[in-house]
Amino acid sequence: MHDNIEKEDNTLRYFIEDYWDIILGVISIAIAFYFHKLGQGGFATMFAAIGIGSLSLTVSEVAEILSERLQEPYGSFVLTLSAVVVEIILLYIILLQAFANPEVINTVKGGIIAAVIVDMNVLLGLAVFLGGLKFTEQEHNKETSSAYTTILFVTSVALLVPSLLSHGEHAPGAIQDASMLIAGLLMVFYIVILIFQTKTHTHFFKQTARSRIFRMKRKMKQDEAIQEDNYIFDKFSNFGLIFSIFIFIIVIALGAEVFANDGIRLAKEYGVSAGISGLLIAIVAVSPEIVTAIKAAKNDEIQRVVNIAMGASTVSILLTVPILMALAYASGIRLTLDFSPLEIGSLILTIILAWKTTDEGHTNYFEGISHLMFFSAFAIIAVYY
Repeated sequence: MHDNIEKEDNTLRYFIEDYWDIILGVISIAIAFYFHKLGQGGFATMFAAIGIGSLSLTVSEVAEILSERLQEPYGSFVLTLSAVVVEIILLYIILLQAFANPEVINTVKGGIIAAVIVDMNVLLGLAVFLGGLKFTEQEHNKETSSAYTTILFVTSVALLVPSLLSHGEHAPGAIQDASMLIAGLLMVFYIVILIFQTKTHTHFFKQTARSRIFRMKRKMKQDEAIQEDNYIFDKFSNFGLIFSIFIFIIVIALGAEVFANDGIRLAKEYGVSAGISGLLIAIVAVSPEIVTAIKAAKNDEIQRVVNIAMGASTVSILLTVPILMALAYASGIRLTLDFSPLEIGSLILTIILAWKTTDEGHTNYFEGISHLMFFSAFAIIAVYY
């Protein structure tokens, strides 16, 4: 009898550990809709953010199962792409608020840059810091950081074009045309990089040093000597995993609708700057990747961390910008790529810092804390800018 009760307790504990994010996500979004109907914007925004973050973590977990089957560099590509889809949905739904409040366009542009700042400083910084505390020094393929920092540097220079034109005596139409041309160039660049990453130079994105321990997700039953995992998504086919990701993203989109409507209204009411709003959006969108990267770093898979952080940053610009530009054009919204000096400057300095901390092929906790210090300084400026 005692054994049966203990077994049931373990089963319930494992069920909660496996599916808490789905349960919390769905319930939170339902509560967010409830408060939205009552006109309680603060609570609606808070619960919508919790729901989006929780279900984004589920998307990340399901994508991680798919990525493990595909191996690197395809694995990290799947993870970063799934996260960027959530980011695009969030930013586009917020962009639609521009019909009633044109100022949200600055929030969207801030969100685009902030996603890279968070990926390259919070995600990479936390993972490298915690991994460095546990393993002193961790090794990765230096060709990975070299390729990604080059891509990001060229991309940031391309984004300078509309920004520079906006400070001259150019008509708004010229800035719009330049933004569209740059968006097209970014999409072409992304296709070339995709071929480079997955076809011709896959060795640039694979681990060169053997990990000292391996990631373990399986649980051990106390009365058995074998590993067993009842996580339902592990039993799905690749198509089933992709379909599951699609369903979760639809639910996230519903939560994003509340988050955008009430969140933008609150930001305007309390005078929250576009920089801080964009930063909060980025943190909500990137939070699942942060969790995944920290797990990887603690398991001495720093190559996975570099692939996720830099890969997500690359996709975040090269894919998010063209898609948002196309969606804005189709929706009749004027979106241009004339970012503020703070945004472009922070982007370029972030890329330089990432290049310096990863170019030798090994990382330590000092390099991690350096990224976190940079992010803290950026956040302070964003508050008062």
